Amino acid sequence: GASGSVWLARDETNGLAVALKIVPREGKAADRAEREAEAASRLRHERCLRAYGFGADSGHVYIAYEYVGGRTLREAMRAGELPDAQGVEAASQILDGLAHAHGRGIVHRDVKPTNVLLTEEEGVSVRLLDFGLAQFDDTETLTAVGDVPGTLAYISPERLRGRIAEPASDVWAVGILLWEALAGRHPFWGVPLPQMAAAIETGAPPLEPERPDLPNRLLAAVARALDPDPAKRPSAAALANELRHAWDERRPKSRTRPKRQRRSLKVVAEPLLREPERLVPVALAGATALAGGLMLPFYPTGWPLALAALAAGAALLSPRLALGIALLVPLLPLGNLALGAAAIGAAVAAGWLVLSWNDARFGLTFLAGALLWPFGLLALLPLLAQLTRGSIRRAAHVVAGVAVASLAAGLGRNALPFGSDALEPLRLEGVESPVAVAGVLFAAVPVPLALEALALAAVAVAIPYVRRPWPVATLGAGMLTALVLLAPAAPAVPLASAAWITCAWLAFGRGAFPRSK
Repeated sequence: GASGSVWLARDETNGLAVALKIVPREGKAADRAEREAEAASRLRHERCLRAYGFGADSGHVYIAYEYVGGRTLREAMRAGELPDAQGVEAASQILDGLAHAHGRGIVHRDVKPTNVLLTEEEGVSVRLLDFGLAQFDDTETLTAVGDVPGTLAYISPERLRGRIAEPASDVWAVGILLWEALAGRHPFWGVPLPQMAAAIETGAPPLEPERPDLPNRLLAAVARALDPDPAKRPSAAALANELRHAWDERRPKSRTRPKRQRRSLKVVAEPLLREPERLVPVALAGATALAGGLMLPFYPTGWPLALAALAAGAALLSPRLALGIALLVPLLPLGNLALGAAAIGAAVAAGWLVLSWNDARFGLTFLAGALLWPFGLLALLPLLAQLTRGSIRRAAHVVAGVAVASLAAGLGRNALPFGSDALEPLRLEGVESPVAVAGVLFAAVPVPLALEALALAAVAVAIPYVRRPWPVATLGAGMLTALVLLAPAAPAVPLASAAWITCAWLAFGRGAFPRSK
């Protein structure tokens, strides 16, 4: 924890595993720990982490909590592994726990993603953590007059004006948290710290410009939670109920099967026309299946087009199904060439499907490498990788994009990207051992090309965290320097162009990819 350490321990009386929080008696830390223990002793709700016991000595305060495996909501959001449905349900469960606390006269005062545990249980299950700043309706607060306990980014306007925290203040924090989960960035992201308080007091910006595809009822619920007037915000219980109903009603429902089919097509088609980015998964799935069918001789005439149409159509109904089809199509031709190559291809496809499972719509973004390579703009891959969620995925898409570009160059007997020599013909025919195939592929990859791929992957990971002008300029200069040093034979103009475009987007065009944080 921020004010102490947490250890996995075992209760010798019953053998239960517990999370033992140890807080040193320094400053207000001990008082905060005692307050946390008092709050935990009052709460008996499945969404509030249960405290088993409390103890203290001259040097430390100890709190034994139930041990629940998982990670914080912040970690899930940073990894891009919190889909909309899970984000709404997580916020609803947080509100369930807060409603229980509010009913017992406790205001949390520090609700934020790092104080919410997303458990390892199947489905969505959260625990609300750290009531160390909690305010009780029958006791004085920990802070001196004028202090505002909590984390600024999640503090409500009325608290910044000096008012005592109330249940509506916690509702505001959940509204900010949900806004952030749905938009992929904090509503006050980019606001300089000295101006942050003033921006909060004027109210949070509407969510609709960031996510126009969300149901109106859900957008309205978030807006009510973030009303600058605490009296106009719903209670925690009411907001939890409204969020669940808003998400459940996100699509029109019909009683008869024919009407449901006709209306479902309308629901798919209208956003497709309103939001061009929805065409991207369709085009990528179709193009991947077509290229996979034509890459090596195997399928009868006409089959590649049929498979491409199947994958594109599947993208309208289920991005995961489309991704699976697109990755499966090349495997049979590879098996016809070499069983070892097919085995490696199957392993890579399975791994990629797992990696992209929660972000399947953009699971084929790496194919942009084959389109950027002919123009020498492969260094734009880190920018396009921002369409995907999570640092690991972005890095993987960049590396895969460089690999796809190299494959496209090799099939055409052209020079590899970044000025590397043309790829020597791969002798894979009839090779049955996956290990032997892996050895051939590894030996064929030039070291400079591999280093370029890793450098671009690092840029893709760094982009979401670069916000101010000087860091933007530093990233651009570092990107260009690394690319030139690692690939001195590569044309300088395309590399410089890619670096400039990346910096321009960082400075002016972040809204183009709302998923980039």
